[in-house]
Amino acid sequence: MNPHANMIIISSLILGPVITITSNHWIMAWIGLEINMLAIIPLIAKQHHPRAIEASIKYFLIQASASSLLLFAIINNIWNLGQFNITQPTNTASSTMMTAALAMKLGLAPFHYWLPETLQGTTTMMTLILTTWQKLAPLTLLMMIHQSLNTTLLMMLSLLSMLMGGWGGLNQTQMRKIMAFSSIAHLGWMTMILTMSIKLTLLTFYTYIAMTTTMLLTIKLLETNKMSTTMTSWTKSPILNAMMMLNLMSLAGLPPLTGFMPKWLILQEMTKNHMTMIATMAAILSLLSLFFYLRIAYYSTITLSPNTTNYPQQWRHKNNQKPYLPLMITTSSILTPIMPTLLTTI
Repeated sequence: MNPHANMIIISSLILGPVITITSNHWIMAWIGLEINMLAIIPLIAKQHHPRAIEASIKYFLIQASASSLLLFAIINNIWNLGQFNITQPTNTASSTMMTAALAMKLGLAPFHYWLPETLQGTTTMMTLILTTWQKLAPLTLLMMIHQSLNTTLLMMLSLLSMLMGGWGGLNQTQMRKIMAFSSIAHLGWMTMILTMSIKLTLLTFYTYIAMTTTMLLTIKLLETNKMSTTMTSWTKSPILNAMMMLNLMSLAGLPPLTGFMPKWLILQEMTKNHMTMIATMAAILSLLSLFFYLRIAYYSTITLSPNTTNYPQQWRHKNNQKPYLPLMITTSSILTPIMPTLLTTI
């Protein structure tokens, strides 16, 4: 790609969510989403491979549909209430349409079908951008209008996302698809607590970004795009392979790792708001995700040579050390003891 075009695309990719987050006007927020969408499509299709082109087309169609629905909801809200301010209460019909449009952009169930296929057609680094940076602007808009959102609708979407995120990941062998279903399940936890505590939503989002970034960078470094190749990943870097198991357990939400902290706080907040049944259902549905995380951990750390994999043992490899990975692994694993400090700072 031309360096000048690449610079413009990367700048637009950064500028789009920044415009959406900092704007107080619905039209400017929508423009930020559009800039972000148009900037990411050339990067998805950069491989010049049929799967990459297919992924970019799927992403464009879904995001364009969501943007159209969001624009219709914005116009309907302006027509009925006569105000452009995002933080002001919105019309009931407009609020429902906005929730559906932003759920499509985020990949919440039942609008999640595009996400696994799109991530499978891209590179690992594009998967990292799509599962972290691209979620920032739509989730911020949901936080801005949280006082107008229908709590029952959000609870239904969140529980369905946890179910589909856990159930869909059970049959997968591709690591990027597994991370896509992991993203869907984690988004369910974020939206479930959205109308009750913005702080907990932010904390869950921050920990999700830390854990997902660490996991995808580890996958890229070990070159393990399938579960079958994780069998031989221990030959490349045994310590990093063991740390990947810790990160997987953190994504699953096992105590005392970082991923346990937001789930614990969310369940506690739900119980305080007399939603014990929903909290119990969320805790049970998280066991579905735990199963496929445990399966990857088994493949990567317990299944050692000799084994029946088709991939050769990779003893001779370049010692490609990444200085940022130790800090990220620490962040994604052992933040639970400083939970009170984190809650006071966000």
